[in-house]
Amino acid sequence: MTVTKMSWRPTYRSSKFRNVYGKVANREHCFDGIPITKNVHDNHFCAVNSKFLAIVTESSGGGSFIVVPVSQYGRIDPRHPKVCGHQGNVLDIKWNPFFENIIASCSEDTSVRIWEIPQEGLRRNMTEAVLELYGHSRRVGLVEWHPTSSGILFSAGYDYKVLIWNLEVGEAVKMIDCHTDVILSMSFNTDGSLMATSCKDKILRLMEPRSGRVLQQANCKNHRVNRVVFLGNMKRLVTTGVSRWNTRQIALWDQEDLSMPMVEEEIDGLSGLLFPFYDADTHMLYLAGKGDGNIRYFEITTEKPYLQYLMEYRSPAPQKGLGVMPKHGLDVAACEVFRFYKLVTLKGLIEPISMIVPRRSDTYQEDIYPMTPGIQPALTASEWISGINRDPVLMSLKEGYQRSDQLVFIAPAKEKKSVVVNGIDLLENVPPRTENELLRMFFRQQEELRRLKEELATKDVRIRQLELELNNLKNVSPNNV
Repeated sequence: MTVTKMSWRPTYRSSKFRNVYGKVANREHCFDGIPITKNVHDNHFCAVNSKFLAIVTESSGGGSFIVVPVSQYGRIDPRHPKVCGHQGNVLDIKWNPFFENIIASCSEDTSVRIWEIPQEGLRRNMTEAVLELYGHSRRVGLVEWHPTSSGILFSAGYDYKVLIWNLEVGEAVKMIDCHTDVILSMSFNTDGSLMATSCKDKILRLMEPRSGRVLQQANCKNHRVNRVVFLGNMKRLVTTGVSRWNTRQIALWDQEDLSMPMVEEEIDGLSGLLFPFYDADTHMLYLAGKGDGNIRYFEITTEKPYLQYLMEYRSPAPQKGLGVMPKHGLDVAACEVFRFYKLVTLKGLIEPISMIVPRRSDTYQEDIYPMTPGIQPALTASEWISGINRDPVLMSLKEGYQRSDQLVFIAPAKEKKSVVVNGIDLLENVPPRTENELLRMFFRQQEELRRLKEELATKDVRIRQLELELNNLKNVSPNNV
């Protein structure tokens, strides 16, 4: 297979997306005053759906993130409640695609947690998770939901393992142990029967997630892969990475043959990680660099040159990460086909950026809004584990977003065991899992011992005082006592 080099010279071809432009929200429609995390981990630290916006925040003494309704833009109160149950920094957060108030988070404390946000939003700090999932031996850097099953969650840790969690029972059902270094990204095809991963060991892998069997792999020494994303049902993959000359690159792969990329294109000489976002409905690919202010966008075609450069959204403010609104949360009346939520750390600002197809007609644009994966799961967790694959349940955006029946997330009932010694439940607290956590617990216990000793000494003095007072009373009036 020959590697096709693309030209940046624009070619005039018929495309309804040739004039797509990015429109940033007015300052009053941005989210202001959020202390965005300063963590340098290569993630977005942001998750959004049609109801809520979640942002990982800077906090001391553990990890936390803030959840605000998407309609509650403007300046956020510094005392706004947080989700703050993790003992270490939060490294990734993702909303469940089918339950809009269920969010997964993972952390340096080696745990993955599932949180249920009240329908009206947070009124007070949330410390109790619906589920706490322990299985990784080191910090957990990535979480991803299965695209068609509501109860399957994937997590990737710094122990080089991917765990598949069945949330119907609250346990890991599979461990994928084929990586030899830190997993950088995970992506799924439309029905979730295939998973692609990029890894620090410079190998791009295509696998069956249920069995963990690697079907194809590419040794990317010339194009060091950072991120990978499936192109819907096109049987193609897109990766972003770095060339041997340390320039940023994008590559297109045939999922049936990963021996060589179909197209390899150098983007620029900047150093920030390139995040790819693909919209299967419009076949548009967006590239946003960490620390850049711009977002480039391309159209993917089935014929050569496969990757057609369209335009670029430019902004002077650098982005730390980007959240993406699901399709059913877009404004179809404004011909909005994609919406980013851009994290601007220096200003503590979240900027919504709408990608708009310019159209003069006010009617619903059928050609840019085909039937799209909706908010009904196609499978239960147990069905997927048993080997069943189903395509997503599609919905139309024409009538506006209507949920036919309200799904309710039911956490598995865990039998609570207890070991009570002197009135203290020894299993109430999770045992320390890292050296730092162990040290923190040790110093906390030392402090508690010191406080108890002081309390005991104070009580001893008080007892002696009372004994003396009693003796005095006896001596003064022995007949009255």
